[in-house]
Amino acid sequence: MALREILQIIVGNKWLYSLILIGLFYLGAKLLTWIIENIVHSFTKRTKTKVDDLIIEKTKKWVVALFFFIAVRVFIVPLFNSGLDKINNSVIIFLVTMIAIIVVGILIDVWGKVWASKTKSTLDDTLLPLFRKLADVIIGITGFVIILNHWGISVTPFLAGAGVIGIILGFALKDSLANIFGGIALILDKNFQLEDVIKLNSGETGTIIDIGLRSTKIKTFDNELLVIPNANLAITTIQNFAKPDLSARVIVEFGVVYGSDIEKVRKIVLDALKKVNGVLKEPAPRVYFNEMGDSSLKFKLFFWVDSYTKRFDAKEEATEAVYNALNKAKINIPFPTQTVYLKK
Repeated sequence: MALREILQIIVGNKWLYSLILIGLFYLGAKLLTWIIENIVHSFTKRTKTKVDDLIIEKTKKWVVALFFFIAVRVFIVPLFNSGLDKINNSVIIFLVTMIAIIVVGILIDVWGKVWASKTKSTLDDTLLPLFRKLADVIIGITGFVIILNHWGISVTPFLAGAGVIGIILGFALKDSLANIFGGIALILDKNFQLEDVIKLNSGETGTIIDIGLRSTKIKTFDNELLVIPNANLAITTIQNFAKPDLSARVIVEFGVVYGSDIEKVRKIVLDALKKVNGVLKEPAPRVYFNEMGDSSLKFKLFFWVDSYTKRFDAKEEATEAVYNALNKAKINIPFPTQTVYLKK
């Protein structure tokens, strides 16, 4: 039998023709797999980022399957007058959806971890899996809706029902969602991070020990734990001792008796401050004659230390140094007195 006759028989029998084409598409898919693994992958290995390597590794099977069903759609489906086209198209949409889920998931994992590594908060580590699942759900629902539309099924009733359910859940989870978005705002604003010492508008002061999904934990100087909802923390006034940098100003107030030499007091105090550890030369320490009080001439000593964590120790050491220096110089430090006159 001549080759031409054999080809006519094959082409005339659409089932046999389709079977042979499927076999050829299968071999083509195997060839595409080999190209991806050996040629394309060799190029992606040369790049600095690992994103392309992960995308190729995770999606190669899905891409090969997509190639196979696209070939079926182009060459085989037109031979049959049946619902095969809808089934094949649904499979193609499903494969595209899965590839999109994998690619977006890789991007969130890789770039999200790089972003999370730059912060000390645990919130971003909690949010990354949440964003990953949310992206999977959104892409998956989108693909499912496209498939339903392809089959002529109206999704309007489903969307209306989902909208009602969303409204109900929104009201039920209003406080939780407010705390989650409040935590996201705290991270994006970078107003504080772990181990920063902050003072709240209500007066509490403490160290940030955790920024969670719903709340932030602060340890006070009395070793008490404050748990504050992120929604409340996002709208309150916060004083951060670690911002804009770690340096901090220290103020020591003191008074001397009336009649003291003001310039001499300044010199004695500044000389005494030179013996205090950790005092910065810039900005230079200053002594201000602040007020003529009821019982004394009142002064304020200002100086800076390189970290706010040294502020209290430096203030104690400076206060002691000023007191000893004034005593040594025979400059009296008065205590509050009142003179009472009795009229007979």
